[in-house]
Amino acid sequence: MGQDGETRPFTAEEVEEVSQKTSPAIGRRYGVKLTCRVWGQPRSTFYARRQRSESSLPPAKRGPVPVIADEELLEQIRADLAASPFSGEGHRKVWARLRIGHGIRVARKRVLRLMRAHNLLSPRRSRQGDNNLHQGEITTETPNEMWGTDGARILTVEDGWVWLFTAVEHWNGECVGWHVSKRGDRIAALEPISQGIQSIYGSVRADVARGLALRMDHGTQYLSDHFVNQVRFWGVKTSYAFLEEPQTNGVAERFNRTLKEQIIYGRVFRNLEELRARVRAFVELYNREWLVEKNGFLSPWQARRAWLEPSGLKAAD
Repeated sequence: MGQDGETRPFTAEEVEEVSQKTSPAIGRRYGVKLTCRVWGQPRSTFYARRQRSESSLPPAKRGPVPVIADEELLEQIRADLAASPFSGEGHRKVWARLRIGHGIRVARKRVLRLMRAHNLLSPRRSRQGDNNLHQGEITTETPNEMWGTDGARILTVEDGWVWLFTAVEHWNGECVGWHVSKRGDRIAALEPISQGIQSIYGSVRADVARGLALRMDHGTQYLSDHFVNQVRFWGVKTSYAFLEEPQTNGVAERFNRTLKEQIIYGRVFRNLEELRARVRAFVELYNREWLVEKNGFLSPWQARRAWLEPSGLKAAD
């Protein structure tokens, strides 16, 4: 009985000690049965706890002996994280690289368990707040059905706040265009779309991208007549995200978040040119090596190459 009057579970040592004492009234030991009954504790619990305390060995793990021990697998996980050019990657990418690159075939949840137990998971990937459920799919099964675009502001020492605009393919997660500028107006917002159309379609002539939809939020850049008329000139259909549901533009926003996590957060950029060079290097590295689960853990460029090979076409590097 605690000081506040609430009962608490007694240890096996406490039950053992009291049960061996002799009652002054009848001259016999209290015994385990009476002690447990008075304290309101099942005897099975006492015997189970006593058995565990007497055993110096931990209980054996159920199931067959794994091909690779946890200690060795943990070393492989640490080596993979150290060799990766990215930071803060989740357990799925580690599991995929171990399976594809090293032939280590283990359960994905086992990799998750070891990374969680040894604090190897990225703290940025922990779930925050309540779930905001979204019904429906925004990714596509074939290329050039929908692209997403979004902008973000980044602080530099000499140039102050500057703007980053990106365009991302919903099919394979590829960044098809990007632009860093001092002004975040409609002209700057159009630049990554123009880059992507030139790269994928080969020109920026009228109606060249007919059949493509562009997902974006309700920012002033994207609502301007200049922006809307220009994308329609290319044959692109505008598709605005739902109000107060940013997840409907989640492909572009997730890419921008990944870019910030990898090269922006925790770093100081002197000026716009320094930031522009860093973004250029990251986008190329991302498209070439970032593993996307939807692509079967292929990078965006690997997925595009695999899509084009059956048709005899060649992906642009």
